[in-house]
Amino acid sequence: MKNHNQSAVLLIIGCILFGLGSLIVKFVPVGAYAIAFWRLLIATGIFWVLMKIYRKHLPKNPKAIMWAVFSGILLAFDLAFWHESIYAVGPGISTLLNSLQVFFLAGIAWIFFNEKQTKLQLLSLFIAVVGVILIASPELTHNIDGAYGIFIGLLSGACLAGSMATIRQAHKEETISIFPMMWLISLSGAFVLILPSLYFNSDTLYPKTVSDIGLVLIYGVVMQCIAWGLIAYSIPKLSLSLTGLLLLSEPVAALVIDSTLLEKQISSLQWCGAILTLFAIYLGSLKSKAD
Repeated sequence: MKNHNQSAVLLIIGCILFGLGSLIVKFVPVGAYAIAFWRLLIATGIFWVLMKIYRKHLPKNPKAIMWAVFSGILLAFDLAFWHESIYAVGPGISTLLNSLQVFFLAGIAWIFFNEKQTKLQLLSLFIAVVGVILIASPELTHNIDGAYGIFIGLLSGACLAGSMATIRQAHKEETISIFPMMWLISLSGAFVLILPSLYFNSDTLYPKTVSDIGLVLIYGVVMQCIAWGLIAYSIPKLSLSLTGLLLLSEPVAALVIDSTLLEKQISSLQWCGAILTLFAIYLGSLKSKAD
């Protein structure tokens, strides 16, 4: 029971750290693609050192390497699109939209892995659509960037789902240790963002003050390495239903940050939509007893 509770606490801490990362994106004057590049580049260095310290080797199967690289490319654009959404509609709503990756993942599993959806999961998809409509409608009335922010936030969730699915495919080809896997993902993600960063963020390519450099380093070390490490460590030790519930701490934390620290006006209709969407995400993480 003690280890169970400890894992739950570590999972919540990891999710909250991810949510806090949106504040760095919001306030550091580095472009959406560029800050994603720096985050992944920093992680590349850290995972390379860890890989050498623990003497973990790269996979030998070319297909496993290919899928890991593809996962990194998708993760890179997930981060970049999530950052764009943060700029447009704020950390809370953008993180909530990104959390809908669980439904994109369900679609990928059904189409490519022949995993049928339960009635409970189909119900959760319907509830999620209603929730997103409630969140989106007020945003579109007072924010000209709202439509773009919502669209790019949903697209980031789709990229994240694809990244997770390709990690699974890589492990099907060959079992890969966590450090080599994350090194391949981080390296390929950083590489693919070089040109978009130079093209879209030429004026905001890198942090220019000591404090901004420190925040970008924190973003790479804490959010990409430590937070992900806590989540990856905790998930196998908890039941799926409890994991699904605790993972909701990330968008909840981001919404609270949005409305308190950033003083963003979130209407009661949007709060209702957020509650519905969070409930749908929770339902979507469950498997019916008959499954």
